[in-house]
Amino acid sequence: MGMNQIKRIPKHIGIIPDGNRRWAKQNNYEKHEGYSHGILPGFKLYELMLEYGIKEATFYGFTQDNTKRPKIETESFVKAAVEAVNTLANKDANLLVIGNTASKVFPEELKKYANRRVNFGRGLININFLVNYDWNWDLLHAFVAKDLPKTKKVNLHHHIASSDISRIDLIIRWGGRRRLSGFLPVQSVYADYYFVDDYWPDFKEEHFIDALNWYQTTDRTLGG
Repeated sequence: MGMNQIKRIPKHIGIIPDGNRRWAKQNNYEKHEGYSHGILPGFKLYELMLEYGIKEATFYGFTQDNTKRPKIETESFVKAAVEAVNTLANKDANLLVIGNTASKVFPEELKKYANRRVNFGRGLININFLVNYDWNWDLLHAFVAKDLPKTKKVNLHHHIASSDISRIDLIIRWGGRRRLSGFLPVQSVYADYYFVDDYWPDFKEEHFIDALNWYQTTDRTLGG
């Protein structure tokens, strides 16, 4: 199915770029070296998403749990996240970095983009980047909010830390694992999941096209 035959384009795609360390080991690198090889695939995918008219995309950078890894690995994926965001600043995107800035692990260089959307160039797509993200931290914002309406039904999405990120239509995970790993639980509630067995640094255009083709076959009832 070519581009002209893809009629149903997801508005918002979630990206879980997993498998960097396993790729490094497989290719005779040290584990921590895998992260730097995951930057270029992200921008190849960015160009594809512009080509197919995707309006919003969220990339899973790193989580608070990831920072429990050895120091050299933590430093490597933080450095990769900073490089990715700084490169994006020269593209046509509206950037939102979401994560716990109170933690010492949150990179100082990204605080100027943190928890607010910054427009770059022509702003052709909304790009969200999860940095030092934790689903518990995200949801707790709603439960400590002072302005929660005093009604029986509350729209949780409006009060979480990531409230500026819209509901996700399609989540694509590389690396062969079949789980969300805490990825935006509120926005993912009705998302379709597509899994790629190849590691993220081995990204190919076909991965994305295959995911879009598969998405054509899904039944979007949203629980109805």
